[in-house]
Amino acid sequence: MAEENKNNEDKKGGIVKYILFGFGGLALLGVGLGIGMFMGGDDTDPSSEISQIIEKKDNPEKEEDEIENDLAVEDCADDEKDEEGNCPVGPKKIPKLVPEEEIFATTYYEFPGNFTTNLKDSKKFLQISLGVSTQYDEQVMVNVESHQLALRSEILGTMSDFTAEAISSREGKAELAESLKNGINKILEDVEGFGGVENVHFTSFVLQ
Repeated sequence: MAEENKNNEDKKGGIVKYILFGFGGLALLGVGLGIGMFMGGDDTDPSSEISQIIEKKDNPEKEEDEIENDLAVEDCADDEKDEEGNCPVGPKKIPKLVPEEEIFATTYYEFPGNFTTNLKDSKKFLQISLGVSTQYDEQVMVNVESHQLALRSEILGTMSDFTAEAISSREGKAELAESLKNGINKILEDVEGFGGVENVHFTSFVLQ
């Protein structure tokens, strides 16, 4: 009889152990879920994540299409949109940057007084006031001022080589200015090794 009671107690004790083990496992599972949620876990179903991974492997082009669609809806400038206000699909135009044109400072020099001489084969005479300009450095004008005597002689000699008819037109005046420029630069090249005068300007022009 005593042995039978002992066996019953052993059975009860084994059942209690199983129950305790069951509750312990459930408690551990609850703790694990609580920690996972506290650590920032999302509500995504693991089975759905596995399905997405399999779908990407089976359809690799799907992800590329999604990227292209995202690029297609990228915002654009107002002048690039079509009549319906949609951005164009495809590569965008890139404006070409053109460097600004380099601009040089122009230096002027005006000869003091005027130049008067008789014209070739004529009783008429020409009286002019003259200036020169350059975009080279100031040394050119220093040389012009330093050699005024030689330059004035060259200018008067060049003027006397022209006839009244030759300088009566706009083209004739331009030809005279070109000849004066060449004569001035020749003198400067002979005495300084460099001319540098780029333009000759008439500040007054009287033909009588």
